[in-house]
Amino acid sequence: MSDDTATNKAYSAGNKKKESVAVALGYEGEEDSTPTVLAGGRGSIAEQILEIAFANGVKVREDADLAELLSSIDLESEIPPEAFAAVAEILIYVYRANGNWPAFLDEAFGGSAPHRHSGEGPSV
Repeated sequence: MSDDTATNKAYSAGNKKKESVAVALGYEGEEDSTPTVLAGGRGSIAEQILEIAFANGVKVREDADLAELLSSIDLESEIPPEAFAAVAEILIYVYRANGNWPAFLDEAFGGSAPHRHSGEGPSV
């Protein structure tokens, strides 16, 4: 793995209708064209996914609608186009939070890591 790529994992969790849902995403930067679903589950499986994420310092974002959408995707499958914008926001957050903004994304944003202008950010 080169210096300008990093494995990033983000989890989207939701609690719709009192059933926990969690989905783990993976992205290898330049090596992957699209993030993929690494794990997903409901109920006790979702809780286990979140426990593993927290235990490993993986960033978690709570987004019930996105978790529902991504939970329907087969494991190791690419995310659907309708989830691109939401997942891109999560990955930007993860890159910034981990301090490993990859150089190959500088070109896409015309410089270094983008900054949020509002005080809002994903919940961790």
